[in-house]
Amino acid sequence: MMDFTRDRLLAARAPVTFLLAAIVFTAPMPMAAQSAAPAATAPAKNKSTARPAKYQPPRLPDGRPDFSGYWTNHTATPLQRPASFEGREFLTPDEAARIERGTVRVDQAKAPPGSVGGYNAVFFESRQVVATLRTSIITDPKDGKLPPFSAEAQRRFAAEREYRDQHPADDAQHLFVWDRCLWMPNIGPPMLPYAYNNTYHIVQTHDHVAIAAEMMHDFRTIPLDGRPHGSIPQWAGDSVGHYEGDTLVVETTNLNGRAGADDGTANPSVNWAGRSMFLIFHRTSDRTRVIERFTRTAPDILLYQFTIEDPSIYTAPWSGEITMRWSKDPVYEYACHEGNYALVNILSGVRAEEKAAAASR
Repeated sequence: MMDFTRDRLLAARAPVTFLLAAIVFTAPMPMAAQSAAPAATAPAKNKSTARPAKYQPPRLPDGRPDFSGYWTNHTATPLQRPASFEGREFLTPDEAARIERGTVRVDQAKAPPGSVGGYNAVFFESRQVVATLRTSIITDPKDGKLPPFSAEAQRRFAAEREYRDQHPADDAQHLFVWDRCLWMPNIGPPMLPYAYNNTYHIVQTHDHVAIAAEMMHDFRTIPLDGRPHGSIPQWAGDSVGHYEGDTLVVETTNLNGRAGADDGTANPSVNWAGRSMFLIFHRTSDRTRVIERFTRTAPDILLYQFTIEDPSIYTAPWSGEITMRWSKDPVYEYACHEGNYALVNILSGVRAEEKAAAASR
């Protein structure tokens, strides 16, 4: 199922799903940008800072800031602030260097007995902390933690967990959306990092911005012409955008509520040694509203900020930010589809387990 014909496997951020969907590395996605040469060439090397003084971004022909090109949000910074940095908003440079050294993987831990195992170092990215040296992606609440779930959400998530425990794989529709190659959280909004495939291709015109995500080969098209939101629920919702000075502001509503973890948890399971997969899932509903802000603050830094509002899930809004970095590598194809062999094997394997359990009674 894999074609490792490219000699840049590490740079390609080999795409895999939890249940081993089909993977193919091919040529980068052909998307034409309006902008001129600066979008197609790497920016001059410099020491990045998230908010350098008086930085003037390159411009599109219409004078708007140029964000076009390839950007990555891979980071060693977790969604929520670790207990070891409680009460601290920022790392020291020495702490950041130590954390980044710890993310260089040699190999994965040995798989537990009975497990088919996971992925070794070739599938994962070495990681940098965010350029601002924050101790968490979450910036509000100030403690760097997600606000509590609402009582309504807690009841709903508990019922879903109970049902899934009793019906783990009755049919394809009972499997997680990422097992079925339908969705992953780094598609957005908000665009949150994962263990691999964290590159985005941004293309701008006068009236639209398109963002192609490496994960799940999905993309978002954001109109800038002042139109109102549509009314059709979608996986990525309905986005409209406008510029506030040099910042692109995108508002998204009408999410279908089917993306996210089964119990609504956001699980930043990566530790500061970088030894576990970086999983960030958050839950959405038809009441979710997401505000994103894109600001190019240095030649190789795109500051990405977001706020999530959903009173049916969270007791308060929450916000975060990631310093996306210019990527010298393009977006590679993620050839994952719902009809792959893994889905059939999962269902047939569960049926075999059920048959064996019945025979042993």
